Amino acid sequence: MRDVVEIGLGKTAQRGYHLDDIAIVPSRRTRDVDDVSTTWQLDAYQFDIPCVAHPSDATMSPATAVRLGQLGGLGVLNVEGLWTRYEDPSKVLHELAALDEDAAATQRLQEIYAEPIRPELIAERVRELRAGGGTVAVRVSPQHTLALAPVILDAGVDILVIQGTIVSAEHVSTTDEPLNLKEFIADLDLPVIVGGCTDYKTALHLMRTGAAGVIVGIGGDDWSTTESVLGIRVPMASAIADAAAARRDYLDETGGRYVHLIADGDLQTSGDIAKALGCGADAVMLGEPLSLCEEAPAGGAWWHPAASHPALPRGAFGVAQESLGSMERLLHGPAHEPDGQLNLFGGLRRAMAKCGYRDLKEFQKVGLVLDR
Repeated sequence: MRDVVEIGLGKTAQRGYHLDDIAIVPSRRTRDVDDVSTTWQLDAYQFDIPCVAHPSDATMSPATAVRLGQLGGLGVLNVEGLWTRYEDPSKVLHELAALDEDAAATQRLQEIYAEPIRPELIAERVRELRAGGGTVAVRVSPQHTLALAPVILDAGVDILVIQGTIVSAEHVSTTDEPLNLKEFIADLDLPVIVGGCTDYKTALHLMRTGAAGVIVGIGGDDWSTTESVLGIRVPMASAIADAAAARRDYLDETGGRYVHLIADGDLQTSGDIAKALGCGADAVMLGEPLSLCEEAPAGGAWWHPAASHPALPRGAFGVAQESLGSMERLLHGPAHEPDGQLNLFGGLRRAMAKCGYRDLKEFQKVGLVLDR
């Protein structure tokens, strides 16, 4: 068991570690980088790189979701976002790209997202994704899943992502009929990704719903205010390792059913991605890094989906940053800076090669060390 520290009489806290607290330890073997594979597969869908897009309107339009798919990842469109509220949100996105980082930015986000969701636009956006080729994935929040699912499923998606800040398999409500994830997933004929979660027990319960993938983390980054608003902070290295332990137990429990883990938070560089996968994740969910590519619909601005919550926003508005280049350069290089923000998955391949691993499953066994 991880260290438990007494923080006061009768109260203890479990020690947790962030990705910045750990480092990868090379093994006795190295490998040629051209012999390394970063492919992974979720149900029937195979991807060249372990990259899932965080469903923010700042980064994911139908066009950029398609483009990410062409580059080997999985684009995810938020069906509660601007693209299903406005026929053409380009004017709104242009306005947001010009906003300053102040309180008025949050208020403007709330006003823009007050526009109601239009079911006919959900169907239209799914058609646009389908026309682009590749795997079609959309995100919906747990509280709106039952209402929006019929439209989403009729439109014909390949993968459904049910994502909130914290998602559990045992939501309790005395006022509304809660979403029963296990019953809901059992009735579907497509893979479902659920999350986020932060610990072993929740990850195990979400796996038992029949989900094909579980999101670990809450998308924490420099712009997230979940800690200051809710007091919740996720040490991602520990959270991923705990979820991987839950997966091992679930494999034993089910006789071999594998659930993929998607890390969402603390991810800015190729080194962060390598460490997340080394802790046991199968893929990473990228948010803010994708806002820095030239195709990003908000022109370099960044905000979390929860940043526009009408009553309790949980995310600051990130002012537009200068583009680092195309999405292809961001993901596959070449890099012109030495800080790990470009060629993200080329950096991952190099890390795997330096440690002697040929694929992602093997790389999950890499040695780790606490370095601070």
